[in-house]
Amino acid sequence: MVFPMDPDTVSHGIQLAVAPVFLLTAVSGMIGAVAQRLARIIDRARNVETRIKQGTHPAEDADGYAELAELRSRGLLANTSIALLTACAFLIGLTIVVLFLGETIDFPGLRISIFSFLGGVVCFLSALICFMVETFIATRLLNFGRKKR
Repeated sequence: MVFPMDPDTVSHGIQLAVAPVFLLTAVSGMIGAVAQRLARIIDRARNVETRIKQGTHPAEDADGYAELAELRSRGLLANTSIALLTACAFLIGLTIVVLFLGETIDFPGLRISIFSFLGGVVCFLSALICFMVETFIATRLLNFGRKKR
């Protein structure tokens, strides 16, 4: 089956499909930021594990294990955020494809594009919540020179 390609229709389809691309840019930036945080979490966990294995300060082992538990939580939140951002990127990409096809070949995908776009936005917002909780946990660990309670 051959579909006639009117240049104006194709141009409008591209214009319509370009708007969600800006969200993809934000998602890729967030993935980079969260991946960097995850790398720092992993590096810190390795340092704490090494310190515990050396056993030079047995009194500090309990603190080390407590810190590892918090690092594990932070890593889980960062991984969840990355997974949600990846799902968001996929759904926004699907939205772009469906919008373009709907505009150029009369593909009846309005319902698909609505759900894929909204799903992408929900994934993005959920990833932001995970990111926020991870940063709260990270900053809670800081004492800025104050004595521990």
